[in-house]
Amino acid sequence: MEYVAVLLPSLVVGLLFWFAMKAVFNADKSERQAEARAQAEADAQAGFSDRPDTGRK
Repeated sequence: MEYVAVLLPSLVVGLLFWFAMKAVFNADKSERQAEARAQAEADAQAGFSDRPDTGRK
Protein backbone atom coordinates (compact mmCIF):
# COMPACT_ATOMS: atom_id res chain seq x y z
CA MET A 1 0.00 0.00 0.00
CA GLU A 2 2.90 2.36 0.62
CA TYR A 3 3.92 2.08 -3.06
CA VAL A 4 0.52 3.41 -4.09
CA ALA A 5 0.84 6.33 -1.69
CA VAL A 6 4.26 7.15 -3.15
CA LEU A 7 3.34 6.79 -6.83
CA LEU A 8 -0.20 8.18 -6.82
CA PRO A 9 0.70 11.91 -6.67
CA SER A 10 3.09 11.56 -9.61
CA LEU A 11 0.52 9.64 -11.63
CA VAL A 12 -2.17 12.24 -10.95
CA VAL A 13 0.10 15.12 -11.93
CA GLY A 14 1.17 13.21 -15.04
CA LEU A 15 -2.45 12.63 -16.05
CA LEU A 16 -3.33 16.28 -15.48
CA PHE A 17 -0.38 17.33 -17.63
CA TRP A 18 -1.40 14.86 -20.35
CA PHE A 19 -4.99 16.18 -20.43
CA ALA A 20 -3.78 19.78 -20.49
CA MET A 21 -1.39 19.14 -23.37
CA LYS A 22 -4.06 17.21 -25.26
CA ALA A 23 -6.41 20.18 -24.91
CA VAL A 24 -3.72 22.59 -26.12
CA PHE A 25 -2.93 20.49 -29.19
CA ASN A 26 -6.63 20.01 -30.01
CA ALA A 27 -7.21 23.76 -29.73
CA ASP A 28 -4.24 24.42 -32.03
CA LYS A 29 -5.52 21.89 -34.55
CA SER A 30 -8.97 23.48 -34.52
CA GLU A 31 -7.48 26.95 -34.90
CA ARG A 32 -5.42 25.85 -37.91
CA GLN A 33 -8.48 24.27 -39.53
CA ALA A 34 -10.54 27.41 -38.97
CA GLU A 35 -7.75 29.57 -40.41
CA ALA A 36 -7.52 27.32 -43.48
CA ARG A 37 -11.29 27.51 -44.00
CA ALA A 38 -11.26 31.29 -43.65
CA GLN A 39 -8.33 31.59 -46.08
CA ALA A 40 -10.02 29.32 -48.61
CA GLU A 41 -13.22 31.33 -48.34
CA ALA A 42 -11.31 34.60 -48.80
CA ASP A 43 -9.47 33.16 -51.80
CA ALA A 44 -12.74 31.97 -53.33
CA GLN A 45 -14.28 35.42 -52.93
CA ALA A 46 -11.20 37.03 -54.48
CA GLY A 47 -11.28 34.63 -57.43
CA PHE A 48 -8.24 32.52 -56.56
CA SER A 49 -10.02 29.18 -56.71
CA ASP A 50 -7.00 27.18 -57.92
CA ARG A 51 -4.51 28.22 -55.27
CA PRO A 52 -1.52 25.85 -55.10
CA ASP A 53 -1.40 23.53 -52.14
CA THR A 54 1.23 24.61 -49.60
CA GLY A 55 1.51 21.14 -48.07
CA ARG A 56 0.28 22.30 -44.65
CA LYS A 57 -2.60 20.55 -42.98
